[in-house]
Amino acid sequence: MTTFTFNNVYVKNQAVVVGKKEKEGPLGDYFENVCNDPYFNEKSFEQAEIHMNRISVEKCLNKIKPDLVYAGDLIDQLCSNYLASELHASFIGLYGACSNSALILGECAIAVEHLKLKNVLGFTSSHTEASERQFRYPNEYGIQKRECSTSTVTGSGAVLLSNEKSDLKVTSFTVGKVVDWNFKDVNDMGKAMVPAAYQTILDHFEDTQTTFDDYDLIVTGDLGKIGYAMLAEMLEEKRFPLDSKLNDCGIMIYDLNHQDVYCGGSGCGCSMIVLLSKLFADLKEKRMKRILLVATGCLLNVFLTQQKMSIPVVAHAICIERSE
Repeated sequence: MTTFTFNNVYVKNQAVVVGKKEKEGPLGDYFENVCNDPYFNEKSFEQAEIHMNRISVEKCLNKIKPDLVYAGDLIDQLCSNYLASELHASFIGLYGACSNSALILGECAIAVEHLKLKNVLGFTSSHTEASERQFRYPNEYGIQKRECSTSTVTGSGAVLLSNEKSDLKVTSFTVGKVVDWNFKDVNDMGKAMVPAAYQTILDHFEDTQTTFDDYDLIVTGDLGKIGYAMLAEMLEEKRFPLDSKLNDCGIMIYDLNHQDVYCGGSGCGCSMIVLLSKLFADLKEKRMKRILLVATGCLLNVFLTQQKMSIPVVAHAICIERSE
């Protein structure tokens, strides 16, 4: 396991854009930028995702020119590339599935700390309509989902990291290992990712010589209610005192009792927008001091899963703290 630590990486700015269902969820008050039209006034859902990213990036940058850009999403060969061509900055596209939020933040932090870059932009997104028709079936087909399924979040999050001091700082990034435990159910992504989240949490603790006691919150993304329950049970077997310090972005983003989202939210946008909105607010307003985001991703290939191959998974961890 590799954990990078940082001394001079700060959050300069961030912006989030969401869809109608996300605004109607329990975190709706944290979302200022919302579009009720799933097409975002574009001609397709893929173009809608590009436009959604354009809004969050423009608001995040506020006319600042980044030295380097990291981005990724769930669309084949990345829709982030199209927006990157408008930024006129060096660009690196990343794919970590739903682990993209922590992966992108970590790479941005490395660029600021070790490459000595002043302003590094990271953004990621997901769109429920675009993702569903790529990985499962178009929603228009009306395919009945299973109760263990999750609902892809429509949202984009952009963050600008810098060496200029601010009230939030990035202090560590644990790069996860790919885990393949021969799980093959593409309709139960939350359960599939649990071993990766579990392994990364343990490895992060070992690398940084920390435990649950050192964090106000350890939040996964996005296991949903079934995966979250499985992870909590595994951690309790290790005698970790969770004490309400464990949560999941896929559970936080929606009201599971009143919104038709099955086990909760998923997608690249899910953990990113929860982190940049609700969790950043908790840190800035001094309700919390230190948060560890463990973003999980299913690295499945739609053709290989149709050939009955298993689903490799990964989880990366990023630590955000309130500056003194």
